[in-house]
Amino acid sequence: MGSPIGALCTKTVQDKSWPVPVVRLAYRLVFQQGKSMADLLWQPSPERIGRANVSRFIKVVASELDASVHDYPSLYEFSIRQPDRFWRAVWDFCGIRASGEREPVLVDADKMPGATWFPNVRVNFAENLLRFRDDRVAIVFRGESGISREWTFAALYDEVSRVAQALAQAGVGPGDRVAGFLPNIPEAVIAMLATTSLGGVWSSCSPDFGIQGVLDRFGQIEPKVLFTAASYAYGNKSLDCLARIKDVVAQLPSVQQVVVAPYLEEANDLSGFPKALNWREFTSPFEAAPIEFVRLPWGSPLYILYSSGTTGVPKCIVHGVGGTLIQHLKELMLHADVKREDKLFSIRPAAG
Repeated sequence: MGSPIGALCTKTVQDKSWPVPVVRLAYRLVFQQGKSMADLLWQPSPERIGRANVSRFIKVVASELDASVHDYPSLYEFSIRQPDRFWRAVWDFCGIRASGEREPVLVDADKMPGATWFPNVRVNFAENLLRFRDDRVAIVFRGESGISREWTFAALYDEVSRVAQALAQAGVGPGDRVAGFLPNIPEAVIAMLATTSLGGVWSSCSPDFGIQGVLDRFGQIEPKVLFTAASYAYGNKSLDCLARIKDVVAQLPSVQQVVVAPYLEEANDLSGFPKALNWREFTSPFEAAPIEFVRLPWGSPLYILYSSGTTGVPKCIVHGVGGTLIQHLKELMLHADVKREDKLFSIRPAAG
């Protein structure tokens, strides 16, 4: 940072023994420039506030459900006092596609665990994410090695259709687990959407994991199909995945099929890996067709994530179909104000 205060902040990061008051003082001097936490640092213009999704949502709630809702704090209070009416309003505002009766919204609200949301509803996660089939860009990918790719909503839908058909032929159906040992590439999104379109459960871990780290996670969930890349780029190096995956699959008898996604290589010699097919080989027998989305009860499993594993074998953390969908929509549309013309940037592993 080029200043004594900057050096102090650097020292604070490097030496955890510095007392908390010193850390707070350094933070305020460098980053807040003497301002208190109560000082307003930035505020959107009235025009931007008026265009925000949450502003429109507040108006809807005020006109249709509770006239006392007029700003964010009152909306927050409404969501706490009447959670069933709030989440039904979120459903309507976000246009969730599902079937069945929405009433009752919430059963056994006083039980934790035990509360049940939308018990009479059936929903499919992928169906709601693939509602568009036009030529707008859905995914923009940039890789460290210089690889650049784009997928339109139409192309994304068609590729998910082909992969879903291939997974169905491989025996994947509702409740079956499909795992990804993948970098953050478009094929990770496609494999997840194809899996969940069939009612399957998706799980993943980062390709920088060692063999035991993968087995500690996937060994608990017994995936039927495993997606991987042959290698990935990091630090200007190409790092191999296939050798590790061969060892993993040898110790995972549940895996019936391995699919190798194109990334640094379009296709790979898999002659010594009898359970493996390149992505194009896996999908080539199928033409894109309308996807037959399998709708499941609202609370059915969607994702399996994992705890860090710092206190033993990682614990499986199951996320449900409906809850994940409606929470993501709320966060993106109301909190992040994402609209269809916007782009959402992600620079993180495609891992759970």
